[in-house]
Amino acid sequence: MYMCECEPKQAPGPGGGGASAPRRLKPAPLLFEPPEAVAEAEHFFDLESIEDPRELLARSTELALAFRAAADRAVEFQAVAAAQLADPRRFDRLPTAAIAEQAEWSEDYTRKMVEFGRELLRGSRAAD
Repeated sequence: MYMCECEPKQAPGPGGGGASAPRRLKPAPLLFEPPEAVAEAEHFFDLESIEDPRELLARSTELALAFRAAADRAVEFQAVAAAQLADPRRFDRLPTAAIAEQAEWSEDYTRKMVEFGRELLRGSRAAD
């Protein structure tokens, strides 16, 4: 009976036994250079694809209001964090100048944000 082995034989592994390690292949050389990545036009929530000016105004107004609300909420979180960092009851309390430097604010603005944050914290505690 004739037997054909179509699979190439691999050399024995480092242990010398019958088990062999998988053969590693070299990557094929590139015969051509891949094309340069073409920069796509900037997309901003697909607003540039809206043709109807009424629809564009409605969608862009909706986005502007959402971003404004998100920015206001983020400022509230900044104020709470500033108030917590300046809390005199904390052993690791930061001076106003250090908070101002970290947040890239003026010291005057930092004092206002600390006070605003304290008001927000008092309001949240009263609601509990």
